[in-house]
Amino acid sequence: MRKPKINRMVLAMCLGSFLMVIFYFQIISPFNLSACCRKSGRSPLQTLYDTDPLELSPLQVMHQGRRALLEEACRSYTRKRRVLIPEDLKHLIVDDRHGLLYCYVPKVACTNWKRVLMVLTGQAGGQHRDPLQIPANEAHIPGNLRTLSEYSTAEINQRLRTYLKFLFVREPFERLVSAYRNKFTRSYNTAFHKRYGTKIIRRHRPEPRPEALERGDDVSFAEFVYYLVDPSTQREEPFNEHWERVHSLCHPCLIHYDVIGKYETLEEDSSYVLKLAGVDGEVTFPASAKSTRTTGDMAATFFKDISPAYQKKLYSLYRMDFLLFNYSTPAYLKFR
Repeated sequence: MRKPKINRMVLAMCLGSFLMVIFYFQIISPFNLSACCRKSGRSPLQTLYDTDPLELSPLQVMHQGRRALLEEACRSYTRKRRVLIPEDLKHLIVDDRHGLLYCYVPKVACTNWKRVLMVLTGQAGGQHRDPLQIPANEAHIPGNLRTLSEYSTAEINQRLRTYLKFLFVREPFERLVSAYRNKFTRSYNTAFHKRYGTKIIRRHRPEPRPEALERGDDVSFAEFVYYLVDPSTQREEPFNEHWERVHSLCHPCLIHYDVIGKYETLEEDSSYVLKLAGVDGEVTFPASAKSTRTTGDMAATFFKDISPAYQKKLYSLYRMDFLLFNYSTPAYLKFR
């Protein structure tokens, strides 16, 4: 009669030990887990957070402030938290060699960051150590770089806990004008003209000419704005990634980003990330051509013919990006 009781006790002890092992691996610190999974040296995440607070450089203090401002904005302006799904992770590029997760945002130097990551992950081949040697179109080929959505749930969670997560953001309306200039005023972007230009003209231009409906290559900025704020646009399909809001691409209130780089300090912030990864001696982030950049003054000229009512609608659409990343409302807007 005692054997069943003893068997139950042994079974209970085994089960308890198993649960303790699971509990241990769930609470193990990201730094320790990262260290056990890397061959040698400190991970970028350890390098970032293991610095004595009294020894922080001005650059480290600035990035600490950006993280704090983002966390405070998330607490203030987002009410509901939800569970991440694979669709949310399609913009997070994984570098398993160096423990990096990069959320790419179109029109915020993402081509050059993809080039850099192709070098770091070995996808560029041994002959390419200079990111600029990689053709721009090659950097955007699906499959050249893995995204976090391609991993299993356990692998996703492990990387979110232990890898350095970073993104680069930009003043929302400068990014939007940059997207418009690139996709609707360049003659070579015929795919965008056909895909979006013809739709915008058909919907928002009174009595369009047949050739405009056919080619879609002369969309005005005002027509582009009308298209963005039209409620039926997002009911039909999600925004294209080139003008989708950063908070919808990268989910900064669901994913804790360790470095929030800004386009306005691109070279400095990019060098900081590469230094944290320990590869600053191996690869250099490409300098951009400042003469072609969309600036605040340039954005102001595009907005001068947009009515205050539509300016207000557009600002409401991109408001969260302004708030989360600490960008002021542009002085050139008339609705204020």
